[in-house]
Amino acid sequence: MEYPGTLVLIMALAVLAPLLGHATGRWLPVPVVIFEIVLGILVGPDVLGWAHHDQVIDTLSDLGLSMLIFLAGYEIRFAEVRGDTLRRAGGAWVLSFAAGLGVALLLSGADLAKSLVIGTALTSTALGAVLPILRDSGRLEGRFGSVVMAFGSVGEFGPIIAMALLFSGRSPGAASVVLAVFAVVTAGAVFWAMRPRPPWFARIVAATLHSSGQFAVRFVMLLLAGMLGLAHVFGLDTLLGAFAAGMLTRLVLQGSVPERSDAILERVEAIGFGFLVPFFYIVTGIDFDLAALLDGGRPLLLLPVFLLLFLLVRGVPAYLLAPRDLTGRAPRGALGLFASTCLPLVVAITAIGLDEKVIGAGEAAALVAASMVSVLVFPLLAFRLLRREEDGGGGRAVPGRAAESGEAW
Repeated sequence: MEYPGTLVLIMALAVLAPLLGHATGRWLPVPVVIFEIVLGILVGPDVLGWAHHDQVIDTLSDLGLSMLIFLAGYEIRFAEVRGDTLRRAGGAWVLSFAAGLGVALLLSGADLAKSLVIGTALTSTALGAVLPILRDSGRLEGRFGSVVMAFGSVGEFGPIIAMALLFSGRSPGAASVVLAVFAVVTAGAVFWAMRPRPPWFARIVAATLHSSGQFAVRFVMLLLAGMLGLAHVFGLDTLLGAFAAGMLTRLVLQGSVPERSDAILERVEAIGFGFLVPFFYIVTGIDFDLAALLDGGRPLLLLPVFLLLFLLVRGVPAYLLAPRDLTGRAPRGALGLFASTCLPLVVAITAIGLDEKVIGAGEAAALVAASMVSVLVFPLLAFRLLRREEDGGGGRAVPGRAAESGEAW
């Protein structure tokens, strides 16, 4: 390792971030990811200049991104994401993509490659950030939570498919064929995953769950590595493989060892959120071009523009196409705000755009900064809308306000 001090520094910041989140939670709920990125910016080259890149740091950061998308794929609950609600969520995302591409073409001066990056980033939803606060507020299990689940799932799946199609380096036709073949192979894996596992599988899981063997965790990591490798073989973005692995893992665990799936997920999340995911976010902060954002020119002006576009491009279609039984402006407005909350995929999409030299550092910094503000502001506004309707309608308080105290974030 060329810079072992950077590894120690990143892990120290990973420990510091949740402490800061807990300390500020009593006044203002700030997601831990915000502290991770900001701390990365602080030790990065534009401020203190303490952190440096090497191959180990970059590899761990890439693994962190894959684990983040894997866990996002695992969050999708197939029993709840279907029917008319799913069709409306899909229609809202298609409308968002068309609007995002059109707006991006205007902003970029009809630069198609840049517009695809910006337009796709404007359509994403941070389902992994939204679900915990809904769960802790007691709203996830109801109808509103199911609708947010559907719109958020499409808001993660849609951009990943778009990236696989548009950023693969192939023509759209060839990319579609390759993606279709990958989908067929993945469908075969899903069929296999839904078949009953032999009795020995559950016995081995139970016998090793609290031992050094950890068969279930190793099996999940094998699924992740296998889908990443499959995506690489097909020349697709590895994020698609990670997302498919997450969905596949939920099917395997729920079908074979449903009584132990939560315990297994806790161990996988410990690897992800305890090590790899914060590593990715801190490195994202280190790479964040603060100088390009604060030079007083176009990038700084784009920050509020992108924040507004997240609402207009992603939130308005969600509001308009919300299911008919989601009555009232407050729930529909809250749905639009939750759907407009983004960050992980914006970071991933802008990183791809920078690697491909499609967008500039200033535009990427403005997009990431705007997505950070969306995670801070939009959920708070959504809860305010829901509370106002409850108070105005004389409804009883919803139990569990942990999300609004910042703990779940």
